[in-house]
Amino acid sequence: MTDQINRVVLAYSGGLDTSVILKWLQQTYQCEVVTFTADLGQGEELEPARKKAQDAGVKPEHIFIDDLREEFVSDYVFPMMRANAMYEGLYLLGTSIARPLIAKRQIEIARMLNADAVSHGATGKGNDQVRFELGYYALAPDIKVIAPWREWDLTSRTRLIEFAEQHQIPVSKDKRGEAPFSTDANILHTSSEGLVLENPWDEVPDYVYSRTNNPEDAPDTPEYITVDFERGDGVAINGEGMSPATLLAKLNDYGRTHGIGRLDLVENRFVGMKSRGMYETPGGTIYNLAHRGIEQLTLDRGGAHLKDELAPRYAELIYNGFWFSPEREMLQAAIDHSQEKVAGTVRLKLYKGSVSVVGRKSPNSLYSEKVVTFEDDQGAYDQRDAAGFIKLQALRLRLLGRRDRD
Repeated sequence: MTDQINRVVLAYSGGLDTSVILKWLQQTYQCEVVTFTADLGQGEELEPARKKAQDAGVKPEHIFIDDLREEFVSDYVFPMMRANAMYEGLYLLGTSIARPLIAKRQIEIARMLNADAVSHGATGKGNDQVRFELGYYALAPDIKVIAPWREWDLTSRTRLIEFAEQHQIPVSKDKRGEAPFSTDANILHTSSEGLVLENPWDEVPDYVYSRTNNPEDAPDTPEYITVDFERGDGVAINGEGMSPATLLAKLNDYGRTHGIGRLDLVENRFVGMKSRGMYETPGGTIYNLAHRGIEQLTLDRGGAHLKDELAPRYAELIYNGFWFSPEREMLQAAIDHSQEKVAGTVRLKLYKGSVSVVGRKSPNSLYSEKVVTFEDDQGAYDQRDAAGFIKLQALRLRLLGRRDRD
């Protein structure tokens, strides 16, 4: 016996899984389905999703295809990048950071149309089910959530295709065989996992990569670019001002050309298992290093080191789906405060899969050439002061040494 649902908002891509889910919702809950497709810069044509939804009986006014690229980068990616957040020290959280925005927009549509429920296509083994649903419940505590993969008996790709064929749901040729791997993409990254990637000993096949050229085939000549920052956010490339999404897209182009941003990772999922995935984050990898480069000049040691302590916690909150939690918002407030003077220009060298900071300058720089020079500092620093500093630091060590010697 299912709960009475009159209308549900489905996160819908138009692919096999969500097309089957749409029909399954209509049949199982005898309800009206509203589809929501987010354009997060995944680089795919999204209009076909509109026709597929219409063909499945969704009213035209209940088909939402929203361009969220600028909001995604300015309100989600950039705040995360201010924190230098990397899950388990490596992963730039490309999938994780997209889920709260999708959840937020689904809830907005649900309220606008008085829907009873929201639904997603995440499986019961992964992290995305947690991320979506924590977002839903944070924004609409009493919303009904339908997670088909935890309810239905369509437990294999073969069963999905059989269901699709029974209900005249188009199945593309590439879906009829066993899919070699699954992907998720947005303007920040592309992730690939499953099947050909499941054995962590096997090297990732070259055909899996879609966002970056093979570094071995990248140009033999390095390319130099500059990124300008204001209050911790990128605002220009090579002196040309750009919106957040335009700037990230431009960095993606540089990263693709030079084969930058590939990551082969075995990570710890929130649900408890380990998984192996391949991530391509070309522009994000360049941006992250550039941001750290400008922070080197503008953050005091205490603030910089505290940020490095907070970053793993912040990254874990995003990975686990707690974007809308008070602790993430508290950390964000501290991080954003640290960025008030993070402004200036970073010069980067791009070459065959690598990106290096080779120059940085800032009007707010704390770096003093006069103080640090090996030449005559003209009294800017009295080296004799170091003797007392060292003796005070050594006091407890000397006391310990005397005790243990006796």
